[in-house]
Formats: sequence, C-alpha cells, structure tokens
Amino acid sequence: MVYITGDIHGSAEPLYDLFERFQPTEDDIIVLLGDVGVNYTGRMRDRLLKQELCDMKSTFFCIHGNHENRPQNIASYQEKEWHGGRVLYEEDFPKILFPVDGDIFDIEGKQCLVIGGAYSVDKFYRLRMGYNWWPDEQPTPTIKEYVEQQVSTHKIDVVFSHTCPFKYVPTECFLPGIDQSTVDNSTEHWLDTIEEMIDYKAWYLGHWHINKRIDKLHFLMHDVEMLID
Repeated sequence: MVYITGDIHGSAEPLYDLFERFQPTEDDIIVLLGDVGVNYTGRMRDRLLKQELCDMKSTFFCIHGNHENRPQNIASYQEKEWHGGRVLYEEDFPKILFPVDGDIFDIEGKQCLVIGGAYSVDKFYRLRMGYNWWPDEQPTPTIKEYVEQQVSTHKIDVVFSHTCPFKYVPTECFLPGIDQSTVDNSTEHWLDTIEEMIDYKAWYLGHWHINKRIDKLHFLMHDVEMLID
C-alpha cells in the first residue's frame, strides 16, 4: 500500500494519526511531499527524527522541499536503484529515501515522476535570523532539462512534486505581509509547461499547507490519501 501526505517540517507528530488509522506495515510506502525536515539542522535533532521515522518500519519516500538541504550535498548519503529510479539514502537510516528529481519510479504499476523544490517566501527572514537556507532549493536548469527529456520520452501516470503549476497556485494561501512581486514563481511557471506535456492521472503536492483538490491535483498538508488505482 502507498500512503501520501504533506509536509511534516521536522516533526513526526503529523504521522502519528496516519499510523494509528491505517497501521502501515514494513512493506508499505509513505510518500512525504517535501519539507520533511530530516536534513535541516545537520545536527542531532535531524538524527533523532530520522531514527523516529525508521522505528515506524515503513519506507518513507521523501520529495525534496524548500526547507531542507538536498541529500546530494550531504556526504553520508549514497545512491541506489529503487523501483526503477535512483534514490539517495544513508546506511544508518535505510528506510528514508530521497528520489532523484526527474527520475520515474514504478510504484504499484504506476509510472511516477518526481519533481522536488520550490521558492522559500521566508528566505530573507531566515537569512536575517541566521536560519538555514539553501540556494539550490529550486530545480536547477540541469534538473529542468532532465525532467523535460523524461516527459518527452516516457508515459507518466502520477506526479509527486513539492509545489504546483502556476495556474493552480492557491492564492488563498498567500501569507500576509509578503510582497508577491518579490516572490520567485519561476518553478511554478515551468511546471505549467511540464503539465501541458503529460497526460497524467493524478498530481500530488505539498508546500501550500492546504488540503484541497483542483482538477487532478491533490494538495496535501496533513490529510492522507492512497495512490490512485
């Protein structure tokens, strides 16, 4: 079984209800749609959270968000093949997997494309306060080119991303006090072009801290959904 939910931001607490309600097993997959937060501080707090997730036994398939360092930047991560795509993992925490952006995974017979990353509207606040922020939070030109190659040559059933195509941006989620003219929407605009290139069944995403359905897009925060049949 594949369970899908949104951002947990460095706390396992949002997962407690999922495990109490559905009781996933070690054979099940839990997709976290970005901002997992296990690679945020680079300190003991991260290790404790990783151990807590691994103790839950299920496999966590973690999309890259904008409030965490990319595992490619962390020396303890190594790469392996998993369900037809590449994932990064640590030997100490083998049940926490970060898929490579642009790779396609065969999960329950569905061809699932992964596109992580987004812009942090709190970027300047974090920099001013000395909190962590990473300049490669959004897809790079290399990642974008790779994704475009993938969708032009493969059938895509499902997209797992952190943010959404621009035309679906939920404006009701805009934070007060943020000048929207200063927000970098380039990833969302690019995702518009990706959406037009594929005939998909479902698109799951987090980032916007809302539980909502628009057309075939599933916005998830702490709600839980199963992968489409």
